Amino acid sequence: MTTVSILYLEDNPDDAELAKIALAHYDQACHWRVVKSGAEYLAALDQGGFDLVLSDNQVPGIDGRGALEACRARWPTVPFVFLSGGALVPRQAVANIQAGATDQLTKDELWRLVPIVQRAREHLQRAALAPQSVARDRLITVIQALITARTLERIIELVSQAARALSGADGAAFILRDGDQCYYAGEDAAGPLWKGQRFPLSASVSGWAMLNRQPAVIPDIYADERVPVDRYRATFVKSLAMVPIRASVPIGALGIYWAETHRATPGEVMLLQALADTTSVAIENVQVYQDLEQRVRDRTARLEAAHKELEAYAYAVSHDLRAPLRAVDGFSQILFEEAGANLNAAGQDALQRIHAAARRAVLLADDLLRLSRVTRADLQLGRVDLSQMAHAIAAELRAGAPARAVEFNIAPDLIARGDSGLLRLLLDNLLGNAWKYTSKRPAARIDVGRALQPDGTVAYHVRDNGVGFDMAYAGRLFGPFQRLHGADEFPGTGIGLATAQRIVHQHGGQIWVEAAPNHGAAFYFTLLVFDQA
Repeated sequence: MTTVSILYLEDNPDDAELAKIALAHYDQACHWRVVKSGAEYLAALDQGGFDLVLSDNQVPGIDGRGALEACRARWPTVPFVFLSGGALVPRQAVANIQAGATDQLTKDELWRLVPIVQRAREHLQRAALAPQSVARDRLITVIQALITARTLERIIELVSQAARALSGADGAAFILRDGDQCYYAGEDAAGPLWKGQRFPLSASVSGWAMLNRQPAVIPDIYADERVPVDRYRATFVKSLAMVPIRASVPIGALGIYWAETHRATPGEVMLLQALADTTSVAIENVQVYQDLEQRVRDRTARLEAAHKELEAYAYAVSHDLRAPLRAVDGFSQILFEEAGANLNAAGQDALQRIHAAARRAVLLADDLLRLSRVTRADLQLGRVDLSQMAHAIAAELRAGAPARAVEFNIAPDLIARGDSGLLRLLLDNLLGNAWKYTSKRPAARIDVGRALQPDGTVAYHVRDNGVGFDMAYAGRLFGPFQRLHGADEFPGTGIGLATAQRIVHQHGGQIWVEAAPNHGAAFYFTLLVFDQA
């Protein structure tokens, strides 16, 4: 049975003894503190530690109402009961209850104290359970936070604070094992402990907990041989509890400290060990996470280095190939013009094939060089009129094939912010693509415009009514050398759309396509990183 501590303000020893006997008769376990004067009473209030206050109406130095007010000022939730020597005055009794008294009894009806004491005991029992519930809730909260912790520093901070809060201790320390030493990595305490310091495993309580793989509960640091007392003299610590982090193979320890003598309860040790066990999992998770991050960084660095090396190689090859390829192209053309008549039909055909192959190789080298330059170029941002740019490209395309009838519908005021040279190359590729793939349409049409996307961004488009393609192959479209139509049907190197994609990505945007066989294609692109001008 839970013992109820009672403070009784009573200057008559006989009345005090009768109250004790009455409650003992009804098997009520009570601890009594009887005070006889106002001064003793106020001193007892300051010390606290009671669950119920009983008061006479008048004792030397204080009356009942003054005793009630003093109690309410210091301990507003502790039950306060008047015990009157004479008959109750109803008006006075009501006034006392309204002033905050729990009840008012006469000394002739002490049996009525029994339910009051029982209610106080029930309150104590509920209060004893409440901290455990609060502690469990706090433990769950810190576990949830530890799940998302990504650094050891964050774990140390969370666990040090939680250890102190869970136990209600005056301090907590987070210790890591560093070889044969204990490193005090973190603390949360009313006064300084040993943060940042190292001590031998064999000469510290944290080391003892790690070496023995079990908790250490020390009510009095000056009476336990495991404690290096000299190290503790400069601190507030009088009692402590220490548990290992990962008991199977300890990697550290978690300690809590009290400024007054205190024996850690089994519940407190259990909660501390549960926190330490969760901490070990969190530390392992951080190690795995950091290892994965490092692997990703290393792999990314290798890929970037390989990519840069490949781009430099492509640039060098395409640049160096242009001169010999142009020589083959030029001399084969000269040879055909000056000596072609002396060759038979097979020789003329072979020479024409050499010339055509050289021309294709020159175009491929030029396109590769352009692609490499796009990747290596620094953006020169500014206001770009895409409408005007599209009109200029359309005029060039018409001039190159004046016999074709192609309708261009270019929306006005297509203003963007970007690198004008790269955006010109982007439109060159997209409009050139549309021009090429509408070449077999008697009434070809190419549209250039923009539309607002559901997310509020602007998407520009180049749409045609050409041959189109099956969307099942759209994923291949933006890769270098990827073609969905034969070179004999539609000439090209397969580099243009890869170049277009890189230009869009450099501007922080995305490019995609919608198409269907014999129903044309529409290429969309955004420039998301930069504000629209």
